[in-house]
Amino acid sequence: MIRDSETLTLLLDTIGRFVREKLVPQEAHVGETDQIPEDIVRDMKALGLFGMSIPEAYGGMGLTMEEEVLAGFEISHTSPAFRSLFATNNGIGAQGIVIDGTEAQKQHYLPKIATGEIIGSFALTEPDSGSDAGSLRTSAVKDGDFYVINGTKRYITNAPEAGIFTVMARTAAQVKGADGISAFIVEKGTPGLSLGAIDKKMGQKGAHTCDVIFDNVRIPVANLIGGQEGVGFKTAMKVLDKGRLNIAAASVGAAERMLADALRYARERKQFGKAIGEFQLIQAMLADSHSEIYAARCMVLDAARKRDEGHNVGTEAACAKLFASEMCGRVADRAVQIFGGAGYLAEYGIERFYRDVRLFRIYEGTSQIQQLVIARNLLRDGAA
Repeated sequence: MIRDSETLTLLLDTIGRFVREKLVPQEAHVGETDQIPEDIVRDMKALGLFGMSIPEAYGGMGLTMEEEVLAGFEISHTSPAFRSLFATNNGIGAQGIVIDGTEAQKQHYLPKIATGEIIGSFALTEPDSGSDAGSLRTSAVKDGDFYVINGTKRYITNAPEAGIFTVMARTAAQVKGADGISAFIVEKGTPGLSLGAIDKKMGQKGAHTCDVIFDNVRIPVANLIGGQEGVGFKTAMKVLDKGRLNIAAASVGAAERMLADALRYARERKQFGKAIGEFQLIQAMLADSHSEIYAARCMVLDAARKRDEGHNVGTEAACAKLFASEMCGRVADRAVQIFGGAGYLAEYGIERFYRDVRLFRIYEGTSQIQQLVIARNLLRDGAA
């Protein structure tokens, strides 16, 4: 963790400068080629971005949740694809091991994750199991000192680049729902593990997803996260609480960037003899965007602080993810509207953000799933 405000300010300033000087100039290139340049990846590793939330004992920065979302605001002032590559390590790709892994698992994997030597990926969603994650069908059958995994995972972020996968699989076929699910570490190159073609997506070029296929994949018993069966779904939910705060922070950062671009355009673009920013209907869109960003930023920081204090933030994380991601979509729409015809053209970049941020309302729990989580938690807490 950052132990003084001066060091935290230095970190955030360094990230902000890296975004402005290195990442923003590469946005169009990444959008066109669907690849993040290798020199950019090396710079990310050198800055320690792959290990921001990995504990210091294992070579990471050990940032608190509040510090991590502050960094997330900064890094998200550019195309989300850049963040996706390393943030998966700090979030869903490694947190299963960080939160519930055995000491041996932490010692073996976390130092490599922290440096970016290996990239972690989170394999929960399946072709017939998305929002209803408890119905997953991928199986893990114990065979002596091994588990044999069979099944297919879908829309797995960073799967083409991943060195390890946190895989949710059913170890108790007779147990329906979440209680029969366990979490495993599966390494790239394990016989029987294969990848589907890279998905062609609406946006977020440079952030890759694909199917991950398990065909009699044999892994050691030692790769059962935490060494205990039947608690994998609980591990996944803990990981997703943190992941949802990260997506909320990314939504705030992206919205801040889009508003800054729209504000600059509103000052420069002239119609009827004056800058369009002088027209009240343009001002209304700018004001609504700023107000909503401010509200979302406060929500994210409040939830992050509560998590750092040890509170269960399942409800707060869902609230932040729901509001921030929906807010980001509204800001994107207003930004395109402010740009007018130019907003529909690729050369101005705002249409790329419009496509990129649409995913925030879907992954790590759709907006509708967040609504269900919030309402069910309220009803449960009210009954208690």
